[in-house]
Amino acid sequence: MPDHDRVIGWLSDTDPALRWQVMRDLLDAPETAWRAERSKVETGGWGARLLSLQDDDGQWAGGAFAPRDFDWSRWKTLGQPWTATCIALTQLREFGLDPASDRARRTVELIGRHSRWEEGSQPYWEGEVEECINGRTVADGAYFGVDVTPIVERLVGEVQPDGGWNCERCNGSHRSSFATTINVLEGLLEYEIATGGTEASRAARKSGEEYLLKRGLFRRAATGENADEAFLALLYPNRWRYDILRGLHYFRASSMQSPGAQPDERLGEAIEILRSKRDESGVWFLDWQTPGQVWFHMDDGPGKPSPWITLRALKVLRWWDGLHAERRSG
Repeated sequence: MPDHDRVIGWLSDTDPALRWQVMRDLLDAPETAWRAERSKVETGGWGARLLSLQDDDGQWAGGAFAPRDFDWSRWKTLGQPWTATCIALTQLREFGLDPASDRARRTVELIGRHSRWEEGSQPYWEGEVEECINGRTVADGAYFGVDVTPIVERLVGEVQPDGGWNCERCNGSHRSSFATTINVLEGLLEYEIATGGTEASRAARKSGEEYLLKRGLFRRAATGENADEAFLALLYPNRWRYDILRGLHYFRASSMQSPGAQPDERLGEAIEILRSKRDESGVWFLDWQTPGQVWFHMDDGPGKPSPWITLRALKVLRWWDGLHAERRSG
C-alpha cells in the first residue's frame, strides 16, 4: 500500500504553491493556517520567481499571448512559447496568489492599461476571438477581481450545437473540442464562484459539462473510441491542453459549488484510469510536456514523479471516494 504520509510530506516539502493546497484540501487545516501559507506564494518559491520576471508595464515577455517580437516562423520547430502575460497570469492563479494582495491588484491594473492582444489589438481584459484564450482570460480575470462579464456573454453565445466550444468556430467549425470546452468551463466556473454567474452562464456551463460527461471525459460520442491517446497522458502545466485529470479536477471544483450533489457515474471510468496510473510508492508521474520556451520547470521532466499531478490526483480521489462513502452511509 502507498505510504500516504510520506507522499503528503513530499508534497509539503516542494513549494508554498502546493503546500497551502495540501493543507486545505488534503489535511483540512484551519483556514487561518492555509491562508497564511498561501500568502507565501507572493514572496517565496515559484510564485515569487515568476513575479520577479514581470516587466515594468505589468506584462511578461512584453506581450499578451506571445513574447514581443516573437518569430512566428519558429513556432513549428520550437513549439508555442509559454512566457507571455496570459500564461503567467494563469499560472499565478493556479499557484494561488492572493487576489487581494497589493501585487495582484497592481498587476491587474497595469495589464489593463498596457497589454493588448496580438490578434486584434484589443485591450487585454476585453478578450480576443478564440474561445480557448477567452476562457482562460475569464478564469484569470474573475479570480483577480476583474469584471469580465462582456467576455462571458460572448462565450455564452458561442456554444456549439453539441453543447461545448471550439476555438475553430471562427474558421467554420460546428463541433466542440475537449480542449476548448475545458478552458471555457474553468472560466465560467471561476466567474460563478466570484459573482454567482448569470442564468445564461450557468446554463452554458451545464451544457459544456454534459458534452464531456456524455463522452466519459475521453471518448468519441459516435463510436465510444478513445478520442485522443493524449487525453490519458497526464501533464502539468496543461496550458490549453486537455487530459482526464484536468477534466476530473474541474468536476471536483464544480461539485463544490453544489453541496450535496451526487457523484456522476459517467466519471467513473476516468477515475479508475487515474487510479491505475498511481505508482506503487503513491505518486503520479509526468507523462509528457508541451514543447516551447518556458521561464522555468516545476518538475524533473517526463517519466519522473510530478508533485502537481500527484496533488491534483489526490484531491480528485479524496473527493470522489468521499462522495461514495457519504452515499453508502446515507
